[in-house]
Amino acid sequence: MKIGIPRALLFHEYAPLWTTFFEELGAQVIISENTNKKILNEGVQNTVDDACLPVKLFHGHVLNLKDKVDYIFIPRIMSLFKGEHICPKFCGLPEMIKNSIKDLPEIINTEINFIKSKDNLNETIYEIGKYFSTDFNTISRAYDIAYLKFEEYKKNMLNNIPNKNNKKIMLMGHTYNLYDTYVNMNTINKINLNEIDVLTPQMIDDIYINEYAKKYKGKIFWTFARKLIGTTLYLIENKIVNGIIYVSSFGCGIDSVVADTIERYIKRESDIPFMLLTLDEHTGEGGLNTRIEAFIDMIKWRDKNESNVPTHG
Repeated sequence: MKIGIPRALLFHEYAPLWTTFFEELGAQVIISENTNKKILNEGVQNTVDDACLPVKLFHGHVLNLKDKVDYIFIPRIMSLFKGEHICPKFCGLPEMIKNSIKDLPEIINTEINFIKSKDNLNETIYEIGKYFSTDFNTISRAYDIAYLKFEEYKKNMLNNIPNKNNKKIMLMGHTYNLYDTYVNMNTINKINLNEIDVLTPQMIDDIYINEYAKKYKGKIFWTFARKLIGTTLYLIENKIVNGIIYVSSFGCGIDSVVADTIERYIKRESDIPFMLLTLDEHTGEGGLNTRIEAFIDMIKWRDKNESNVPTHG
């Protein structure tokens, strides 16, 4: 049996967990190709106009898998953590795909909903795994192995924190904006070429993120918001980076709130330079390069000529 996993959205966060789980159940996992012009164009053409760029890309990645697999994994993600919500588009993603793309193989669209607790975790795992095995112990063992792989992956991300004396920029945003090099036009590499080290929220231990998120004086409803706000407070208090770039997608409702919240907090509580990069399918690389280069030049120039006077001060 072949199962397809689109290389989009939360794949960039949970790939080791998902791929290992299905492989342990004996399935052949087919991952869609890296994002390219064809995938982006087909995604745009087969999605409703008001969808954000990551959702459009997801459609393109599904099309890339359409004729190659027996199943496509598109879970209906309602909530990942107790008391926290997730973008509504994740909740309706299976229906969006079914209505936009015809003649698809069977979609595994098991609901993942931990809004109240994770007591139903075993039921959720079995609902997904039953397509490849009817033995609960086999499915449970496959998940345990996959989860260990996922934990190992997260630890490796923490060990990627640069130890050089270079200046450091935190690249903030959802993983699918940060790690899809076609969408962000290889922003991490562009920054590295200027002898600046790049950090991402995945390089900060969840223990610190959760601890600092609790210090935020306001209610945080969304999982992604908690992670990004907790990361921001941690960076400010520990003075780890020389600048913060928030990579957002045009049309993202959550980002429109979270990016503004983060920018206001940074300006109020620190002198760390902040820049918002908003991407969509029309973003030109020339303009992106200019903004990144100007931001880096400003950081270097501040040290030399301004004694770290904040850009907004």
